[in-house]
Amino acid sequence: MCYAAFGLGGLLSSLTVLPILRYWPGTPQARTARVQRTVSLMFKGFVALLSGAGVINVSTKNLHLLQHVQGHIVIANHPTLVDVVVLISLMPNAGCIVKQGLWRNPFIRGVLSSVGYIPNRSAKLLLQDCKQVLTNTTNLVIFPEGTRTLVGNVINPFARGAANIAIRTKSDILPVVLRTDVAGLTKQQAWYQIPRQTINMSVEIGSRVLHHDYKITQGNEAKMARQLTRDLQQFYLNSLSNPIDSHTDKKQNNELTQPN
Repeated sequence: MCYAAFGLGGLLSSLTVLPILRYWPGTPQARTARVQRTVSLMFKGFVALLSGAGVINVSTKNLHLLQHVQGHIVIANHPTLVDVVVLISLMPNAGCIVKQGLWRNPFIRGVLSSVGYIPNRSAKLLLQDCKQVLTNTTNLVIFPEGTRTLVGNVINPFARGAANIAIRTKSDILPVVLRTDVAGLTKQQAWYQIPRQTINMSVEIGSRVLHHDYKITQGNEAKMARQLTRDLQQFYLNSLSNPIDSHTDKKQNNELTQPN
């Protein structure tokens, strides 16, 4: 039922409300922002549907840090199929990098084009697109693992994409830790294999990682990106070694170790 609602909702909205919002008078930035807010609200409704169906229950910690940030790279670990939906439901100004193949999907291609998401194409063009999006105060959601976490792993090894974008666009990073108490909607499970127990997901927003804490000089961008990737990966390993915390007001204790 939830899959059907998501597919039909994406198709109908891409044919009706999203094009209207996109072409309503205003600057290009204002039109994109309107669509992003609308998509966030629609995803919020879908998360509520998932909760009502008993599939997932979402709690948050330090949510204000996520809702008021602009022009940041928001990274997260990737335990379930619906992680990006949950994150965007909590952010009014989110963008994503998506596979080019998804632009041929009739259910969601209208949504992607209307909301200003970025196709995953050549490195040079991708970096230009990311810089433009971040300059326009949109936050860019990236999963450094690249795919959903394999069952049995704390996290998959991080790729350097998020760190490279942060270093080369001079953008700060906001880490989000997603904890789940039940293995469900994972990479190894078919889409229809829903766990019998509700997945409790805790969304915990950490402290900003400032790009200028990594001393960037001409020619050492790749070195700093490797260092930043190692630091981010260690932060998630340390954070996820603790069990899921149901208290939303507990202060975040984990901090990234910055290079000297």
